[in-house]
Amino acid sequence: MDYIKKFKLTNKLIFLLGGNGLIGNEIKNSIISAGGKVIVLDKIIKKTKINSKNLFYVKFDVSKLDNLELRLKSIKKKYGTPDIFINSSYPRTSDWKSNSFKRIKYKSFEKNIKIHLNSFSWTAKIIADLMIASKKKGSIIQLSSIYGVVGQDLNIYEGTNMEESMTYSVIKGGINNLTRQMASYYGRFDIRVNSICAGGVKDITHTNRFIKNYSKKAPLKRLALSHEIASGVLFLASDASSYITGSNLMIDGGWTAV
Repeated sequence: MDYIKKFKLTNKLIFLLGGNGLIGNEIKNSIISAGGKVIVLDKIIKKTKINSKNLFYVKFDVSKLDNLELRLKSIKKKYGTPDIFINSSYPRTSDWKSNSFKRIKYKSFEKNIKIHLNSFSWTAKIIADLMIASKKKGSIIQLSSIYGVVGQDLNIYEGTNMEESMTYSVIKGGINNLTRQMASYYGRFDIRVNSICAGGVKDITHTNRFIKNYSKKAPLKRLALSHEIASGVLFLASDASSYITGSNLMIDGGWTAV
């Protein structure tokens, strides 16, 4: 058995939704390094310094749900049916930071559920059905969060301008159970569906106080790095995880273990 080969994505077509974000950019790099052909779908096109014949960009705003299926089928017609679909998008409203229990308004809650949870659910279904129609084995990977599994620890926000989010937990909890339900239904078609439950990922926007508060609770005593999340995505995308479906893979430095 050539175990290294099982991690390769040679001759695989990947649709990466939200490929220009903090995590999405690293996922893109991991796919290219594994030999895959990646179509980056994002509402803002920021081309990477990577010079690869296997990297393409399509302007795509997932929050526009009315013609979502038509647009995805158009991309499929041009590039083909993907072997792998990865959703690393993070659609949200301009008042997203006001979604705490104290400040949230119903209209914002409703809108964010629609553009985030609904878009994740519907794009995954559309892609899975396209895979069936093309008689392709497939892998679908959704970027979720530990806060779809456990409640937010409010202690990590002490001394910062950050707050908990009512909406985020609803969205990510929904994505996690969607993963299980899709795995149950689409397994008969050889389509695997998994999610990544990421812990806090280090970002330049984080204050020293937040980093200290977060690290104190995490068993590994630090935040994740974006490439550590990308490595988990690469594993679930590849044949190395060929018998894994319906899983919410925790990449959280042990956060949910204690």
